Amino acid sequence: MRLAVPLEIDREVLADWRQDAPIVEMGGETMGTSWRLRLAAPDGFDRGSTLGAIEARLEDILAQMSHWRADSVLGRFNRAAPGVWMDLPPDFAAVMTAALAVADITGSAFDPAIGALVDAWGFGPVPTDGPPGADDLAKARALSGRHRLTLDPEGRRLLQPGGLRLDLSGIAKGYAVDALAALLRGRGCNHFLVEIGGELVGAGMRPDGDPWWVDLETPTAAVPAFRIALHQLGVATSGDYVRGRHTIDPRTGRPVEHALSVSVLHPSAMLADAWATALTVEAPPALRALATARNLAVRAIFRIGEGFEEWISPALGRLVVEP
Repeated sequence: MRLAVPLEIDREVLADWRQDAPIVEMGGETMGTSWRLRLAAPDGFDRGSTLGAIEARLEDILAQMSHWRADSVLGRFNRAAPGVWMDLPPDFAAVMTAALAVADITGSAFDPAIGALVDAWGFGPVPTDGPPGADDLAKARALSGRHRLTLDPEGRRLLQPGGLRLDLSGIAKGYAVDALAALLRGRGCNHFLVEIGGELVGAGMRPDGDPWWVDLETPTAAVPAFRIALHQLGVATSGDYVRGRHTIDPRTGRPVEHALSVSVLHPSAMLADAWATALTVEAPPALRALATARNLAVRAIFRIGEGFEEWISPALGRLVVEP
């Protein structure tokens, strides 16, 4: 077992740490998966109101960004007529701004404007009979791409060029995790671990003085386990070991086949989510170069022939300690 710990401890957040704080656990369903929370409850903690606030926050995010709800803000944008400017709620605008920034940095290895491609491959809300034919794939590619989008960040609005469909599945879960972390901090909870479908944020410390330990998802016994201390840190993992080869390379319109698992550590779960998606798309040499250049903490597992190869970025390597 390898361990990774942060280089610094946030001493301010430890000011209200209590050894006798009770651990509270909650959970439920959202975004087609589950959410879970473990927290060290502060004095006066109200479980019922906190649970209600979490569920309301998640519902609000779903109502904005769900690719599976026709009445969501995203669904309405996808059906809007050419030339229509759609006003965006603050959450949606923040996600789009971040998504387009990562798309620009990665040369569209990450792209929020590939809903038509996602649907063509049957990864969206409408099932298909099989992979798209050449003509269908060409049509979906013609409708897709962040280059067709125009975002007005100051006015918080987005222009529909005609037929373009958004898909925020590579970033929205991470944003929702960050949103719940912000909600908890706003309610005086500074020591917790929150997860939505494998995307996590850990804050503060457990009552026993340990950080919130999380094992990176390691879907092959050929690679040793990796445990990380989530202290003021998020982590997201992308790959095809659960849902099959569903990550689409926006530049080719086809699912990628080389990446078994890519995990990214970042203070923002939203950005960890987007970067994990982008790096999953990149071939191993490009992934290594991009992660190193951007100083990203990454653990990647590639398929190499009949076997697997693990790569740990320099930024993550600096966090590794001997158990």
